[in-house]
Amino acid sequence: MGDFAIFWEWFSFAVRFLHVITAIAWIGSSFYFIALDLGLVHRQHLPKGATGEEWQVHGGGFYHVQKYMVAPATMPKHLIWFKWESYATWLSGFTMLAVVYYVGADLYLIDRNVLDIPAWGGILLSMASITIGWVAYDLLCKSPLGKSTTGLMLVLFVILVAMAWGYTQVFTGRAAMLHMGAFTATIMTANVFFIIMPNQRIVVADLKAGRAPDPKYGVVAKQRSLHNNYLTLPVIFFMLSIHYPLAFATEYNWVIAGLIFLMGVVIRHYFNTKHARKGKPNWTWGVAAILFYIIMSLSGGPKLLGAGQGELVSRAAEPFLQSEQFVAVNDIVQGRCSMCHASEPFWEGIVQAPRDIILESENAVAIYAREIYIQSGRSHAMPPGNVSFMEEEERALIVNWYETSLAKAGRWL
Repeated sequence: MGDFAIFWEWFSFAVRFLHVITAIAWIGSSFYFIALDLGLVHRQHLPKGATGEEWQVHGGGFYHVQKYMVAPATMPKHLIWFKWESYATWLSGFTMLAVVYYVGADLYLIDRNVLDIPAWGGILLSMASITIGWVAYDLLCKSPLGKSTTGLMLVLFVILVAMAWGYTQVFTGRAAMLHMGAFTATIMTANVFFIIMPNQRIVVADLKAGRAPDPKYGVVAKQRSLHNNYLTLPVIFFMLSIHYPLAFATEYNWVIAGLIFLMGVVIRHYFNTKHARKGKPNWTWGVAAILFYIIMSLSGGPKLLGAGQGELVSRAAEPFLQSEQFVAVNDIVQGRCSMCHASEPFWEGIVQAPRDIILESENAVAIYAREIYIQSGRSHAMPPGNVSFMEEEERALIVNWYETSLAKAGRWL
């Protein structure tokens, strides 16, 4: 059973690695095409239907790119579609959400000190919120408001801030931030799957049939692509924030989420303006710095009540708490780990418990049994550099405690 925990850890790592790879591919192509589109120049010699061209140099060669706003006169023999970067990113991301937050719902998704709901209820709320987010956004885009890019983005910002607050009323701080990333990324991928790609297929079908494609399909696709461009940086922040308690584990985490959207917008505004050859709005960096300073100030607010700090213990943690070896293991954890994993760490340089994992109570040690087993039993990751001199016999006891508790409970993880 301990071996299965090791397998699951590596499987989780593999899914995360895949997600990072696909995200790099998607973000890279998205940023490239937006920059290319903004930098296109219209010249007299362009073929009929071409709206702009761009000369680029890379890797020792020169590239001559031309854009047809509607479609070229004839269908090219070889046409590359950019779609799987987006699809693979979302699929791998949702898999990671399931592997970490659905399978480990009692630890990572649900904080019963925030809202006492069963794990299955939290999972259903998670999936429903992600789906509803896309539906609401799509309806807004198709409404009269959709004709105003600025008005639409302002309304979307209000919705995103409201969702950030709502998530913090249901899930753990870490899960709330992660879901903001999933909520936004779902909108982005759905834009590709339901709007951008179908519109491009319509244009291609018209071209093959000898019909003149309607320009509206390209206009709509471009609008959604621009939305994706402005939402990318906040999504990256949310995915990284789950490793930083100062971002997700304070009272104002939902306000921080809202400010991150504003930071993302002003940063993308700088690059988009620059690529469009409309100057360099350097003021955006000042605004971004001010927003980031506000975020840092907010992170010094009251800490949220994290898993293990309250008295509620999930059924999944009970076998570890009831083990005959628990007293000895708890003594090891308190002696070797609590100097950092405390509500007020006293190890020099540590201002908040790493990943907001606080191991001051027996409940917390039982709840984080798997993490203790992986980090301090089956590996020497913790304590870092073995600064508290954890003995090999102590690590062996942690391994035996975890595996025998699982065996008695008839569980795998």
